[in-house]
Amino acid sequence: MAENNGNHGVVLNVNGEANQNPPPSTSKTKDSDVGFTVPFMQKLMAEVLGTYFLIFAGCASVVVNVNNEKVVSLTGISIVWGLAVMVLVYSVGHISGAHFNPAVTIAFATCKRFPLKQVPAYISAQVLGSTMAAGTLRLLFSGPHDVFAGTSPQGSDFQAFAIEFIITFYLMFIISGVATDNRAIGELAGLAVGATVLLNVLFAGPITGASMNPARSLGPAIVWNHYKGIWVYLTSPIIGAVSGAWVYNMVRYTDKPLREITKTASFLNSSRNCG
Repeated sequence: MAENNGNHGVVLNVNGEANQNPPPSTSKTKDSDVGFTVPFMQKLMAEVLGTYFLIFAGCASVVVNVNNEKVVSLTGISIVWGLAVMVLVYSVGHISGAHFNPAVTIAFATCKRFPLKQVPAYISAQVLGSTMAAGTLRLLFSGPHDVFAGTSPQGSDFQAFAIEFIITFYLMFIISGVATDNRAIGELAGLAVGATVLLNVLFAGPITGASMNPARSLGPAIVWNHYKGIWVYLTSPIIGAVSGAWVYNMVRYTDKPLREITKTASFLNSSRNCG
């Protein structure tokens, strides 16, 4: 199966040292717009590759589990998703911000921590990476081994919507904490986000697939032409992520100016224009 043994997608960001950034008035770069400069194209490439590897590893664990008498198990699937997020965050987070997730990109944009003009390009890159990964899996596991690697509600759509909202809400809440506040231990951000994904897949995977990521669900849906409950996965994670980001901003109160508590160069490299 693939739709209820724990799936995910998500993902993330953390920022570098605040004292390494230029003053707000001089921190904007040419690629803060949608101009397709070399640095911006590098960011998009990182998002395509990062999303591809995340979805390929996570969905492959689901497909292999179904085709091999549950040898991977729900726990194993959860670990794969969590570890995939963690290693990809550390490998390309300093390049693109390691979003891999339209919900994360949109949430940061609504908080003015990511250039709004870059959102469509980032989402396109993420959906492309997810679709390519799903297509690769279908080619490798075709015939009698063909297993839908997407997500489908195992209960009612309302139940799935609520669960996806909750798990994406606190995933984004945690991302906001470790990625935008230098009072957190930024070096552990990848571990924190990966562990959150692992936890979510453990309990929500059998119910909704624990998507937390519109691209994670849309890619396999396109490849397998399987759109059951897809509206849940295209709306609930986005609403949950935006809510999580804004709630963190409400509880992060400090007397310091925002620019003094906002990191800008590591995990969420592209947020430097928004602090």
